Amino acid sequence: MPVKIPDDLPAAAVLESENIFVMTKRRADTQDIRPLDILILNLMPTKVETETQILRCLSNSPLQTDITLLQMASHESKNTSQEYLDRFYRTFDEIKDRKFDGMIITGAPLETMDYEDVDFWEEFCGIMDWTLTNVCATLYICWGALAGLYYHYGIPKHPMASKVSGIYEHRVLIPNEPIVRGFDDRFYMPQSRHTEVRAEDIMSNPHLHIVCASEEAGVAVVQSERNQTFITGHLEYDAATLAYEYERDLKAGKDPHVPDHYFEDDDPRRDPVVRWRAHATLFYTNWLNYCVYQLTPYDKDEIGKN
Repeated sequence: MPVKIPDDLPAAAVLESENIFVMTKRRADTQDIRPLDILILNLMPTKVETETQILRCLSNSPLQTDITLLQMASHESKNTSQEYLDRFYRTFDEIKDRKFDGMIITGAPLETMDYEDVDFWEEFCGIMDWTLTNVCATLYICWGALAGLYYHYGIPKHPMASKVSGIYEHRVLIPNEPIVRGFDDRFYMPQSRHTEVRAEDIMSNPHLHIVCASEEAGVAVVQSERNQTFITGHLEYDAATLAYEYERDLKAGKDPHVPDHYFEDDDPRRDPVVRWRAHATLFYTNWLNYCVYQLTPYDKDEIGKN
């Protein structure tokens, strides 16, 4: 949260130059506050686990949020009961006339498929279009990030020689970007994917910029001029998520490699080493504060009119 200071305090310029968020008394006195309406489109088959992970990250902020969970009407879930979905999830038809301060679109295990072959692609494209007029800030995760970059900006995905799975060191390339405010120069993030977007494709688009990247895992965080954030990794992952994926793939006969830099001494018989939790909290707190709260209008009907 911001530091509230007098309008003409000399420290303001120094703090702002250090990427510390300060708010003048004049702005604070005129600021309206209400709960933030956040929509989560959960595309993962492990819906309960994914809900829990994302909500845990959002809960570390002092900002109050009202959460709505969204499902794809054009896709039949094989891992979550219809009773559960009917109880806790809405369809797009049920919420399309509303406006939301923020939206999170999760990943999905669909990376090796062409986008147009995904059974809910048409509905998904309609939702991505809708975000441009009905959502102030949108956060795309993993497959969601790749699909969003493809749909909105024509950025292609490329298959990787082998699956990127593990905890990788990432560098902050634009320290003054609000989404990484307070980040260390280098930080760790889980990655779990078969495909990538390439830096040269993103850098050729004037509406996009790469905020974070990894020498081993490639492009990690991309920001757009439309207040869209694309993150290719999984800061929301629990300590055991990559271990679960590794064991699942072993049982399926896929011969996966041991997740990189994850288990103690790279030994899958030992416990994982959690090195990303603090930056996960900071990332989601920054997103809620700087991308959502500071930019969304008090009157939600004004969303999408600028």
